Parts: sequence; structure tokens; C-alpha cells
Amino acid sequence: MNKELEAAINSAVDLPTIPVVALKVMQLIESESATADELAKVVASDPAVAARVLKISNSSFYGCQRQIQTLSTAVVILGFSTLRSLVVAASVKQVYKPYGLTEKMLWEHSFAAGLAARIIASATRAANEEEAFLAGLFHDIGKIIMNTLDKRKFQDVMQLCYNEGISFREGEKLLYPFGHDEVGAHVIRKWNFPQLLTDAVLQHHALDFDEISDPAVVNLAAVISLADLFCLKLGIGVREPQELDVAGSKAAALLRMNEQKVNEVMEIFREAFEKDRTVFA
Repeated sequence: MNKELEAAINSAVDLPTIPVVALKVMQLIESESATADELAKVVASDPAVAARVLKISNSSFYGCQRQIQTLSTAVVILGFSTLRSLVVAASVKQVYKPYGLTEKMLWEHSFAAGLAARIIASATRAANEEEAFLAGLFHDIGKIIMNTLDKRKFQDVMQLCYNEGISFREGEKLLYPFGHDEVGAHVIRKWNFPQLLTDAVLQHHALDFDEISDPAVVNLAAVISLADLFCLKLGIGVREPQELDVAGSKAAALLRMNEQKVNEVMEIFREAFEKDRTVFA
């Protein structure tokens, strides 16, 4: 780990931890003995998370043919893997508090990137859909941690980006000795998520791979990198849409997506997000 990052993390007293309900759900699913009722009881222990899970599971994004009214039904219809993703997403939202404009924009961008990553993974079969969703959800969580560590410094980067018209990654390099990709990778590793997720988040901007790199990491990193570009291009979680050559990106090339395919998938995502935007927010 970057020494400056390690020092910053070690000196922090209020870094967020993985919410208890998400941790319990993951442990129960990993035990391979979980039942729908047991999982439902764990989720129900946090009413706010339970309500959010039901709300999202009834969105058109998941395409259920009938209204899901109970958590047990959600588990049966959506499956354990999808439920895990929804519980993590619903509970991790509390990490984005205090919920000011900055946190609101970061949350919208992160959740949308998760949805975009899931759609891209489905369209390309390059990665598991639920892993892609979580990776997209977590791709920028390092920014939230940086905001937690030093809100004023983080706002200085934001202002620099808006005033100079540069990307956040370029701005953070001017003020920080580490990047949000490094911070995010450290945090999700600390939360005991799989190494695949950690490595993909670490590489989602650089996409610095060689012929011996793990194909699963390459694909997942490319998926969330492209999802990030979709959101920036459409102006989701940022002040205004950005002029980007998404089809000409390294991520699109790694996923072997031509311009027509990129535009088709991006339009599917745009329609899905706009239809259920209030649900996800």
C-alpha cells in the first residue's frame, strides 16, 4: 500500500465499516446452508435496508412479472446472489452520509455505474452480472473515504476539476499522493470482499494489464471502466455530461465492443436508469 495512504488510513478514527446487515447476509450465503426465511429475517433486522431492497427488487430493472411484497419472496424470485448485491447496495448507502450534494452525486454515480456494469456484463458475458454490479457500485468508494478523511481537501479537488475542466483523476494527482482507486481497493479489501473485486477496482482507470494478467480481472475492470464512462457521458452523478469517445476507449477495446454495440448497450442502460431513477436514488 502507498505509505501516505497507509498513514492516512491508520490515523483516521471514523472510517466506515461494512454495515452489519450486509456482513451477516454475506456470511449466511457463504455458509451454503441458508434458507430464504433465514436471509429474510437478517435483512428485516434493518428496516431501512429491508424497505430499500423491496423497492429496488420491484423496479423494472429486475423485470419481475409480479409485485414482490415480502423479503422471502424476493429471495426466492431474485436468488441469493442478486439478494446479496441488493443488500450490500441498500446498506452501503449509509456510508455516503452526511448526505450533502457531494455525497448525493457520488451515490447516484456509483449506483448507476453498478447498474451499467450489470447490463454490460449481461450484454458481453465478460463477467458475472452480480460481481459486475458490486464492482461498479464500489468503483468510486475511494472518493467517499477521501471526503471522510479530509472534506476540505476533497472539495479543493472538486473545485479544481470544475474550474479547470479536468477529470477527478487528474485533479487528485495534483493534491494527493494517492488515488481514489487505491483507497477504494484498500477499503473493500478491508471489508473482506473477493480479491477479484479489489483488483478490478484498483485497475478501473489504468487498465494496465499484460499477457499474464488474470482474464477475470481484466474483464471485470474493463466492464466497470466502461460503466463509469457511460455515466460520465450521460451526465449521471456529475454536473454535466462529458464529451467522451466511449466507443474508442480502452475498456471498449478490451471487451471487443464496436461502436454500434457500445451505443446499443449504453442506450439500454440510459432507458433503464431513467425509468427507475427515483427508486435507485
